Amino acid sequence: MTAGQLLLAEYASIKDEQKARIGFRDNLLYVTLTAVAAVVVTTAQSKQAAMLLALPLVCVVLGWTYLMNDQKISAIGGYVRGELGPRLAGLAGAGDQAVFGWESAHRGDGGRQLRKVIQCAVDLLAFCVVPMAGLVIFWVSGQGSGLLVALSVVEALMVGGLGWQVVSYARPFTPAAA
Repeated sequence: MTAGQLLLAEYASIKDEQKARIGFRDNLLYVTLTAVAAVVVTTAQSKQAAMLLALPLVCVVLGWTYLMNDQKISAIGGYVRGELGPRLAGLAGAGDQAVFGWESAHRGDGGRQLRKVIQCAVDLLAFCVVPMAGLVIFWVSGQGSGLLVALSVVEALMVGGLGWQVVSYARPFTPAAA
């Protein structure tokens, strides 16, 4: 097997991983919506606001998993653009010609930054705003004991930390070339 064939095999392998991660990541939003609906319905039926304390835990775990998969998806794209493509171009004698052009081309359109901002807002809504709303409802209900209120404060800090990570990883104003 030649070096070029090895690089193409590596490309195929990591693109398969990227596709699998994209599917898994995207399904996490549906899982989150389903879990939130289940918690809200259960809370409404039981009239126990303390059940809303499940929202932050569910959303933080699913949100973190979503975020880590999203980071790996981006890292694979960066590896193909920055390492694999140039190595293959060098072997093929392509000089400055880009290999795997789509890996860079789709990042340069004018709507990319707006899409990244909107996706960041959707991620924050799904994984941070919803659980914080649940915490506010719990706090306003006045049904919590001291231990549950303390737990809710810890959960609020966890949700805030996740929100910071979502914004940090989104980097909505990073130029496409970066």
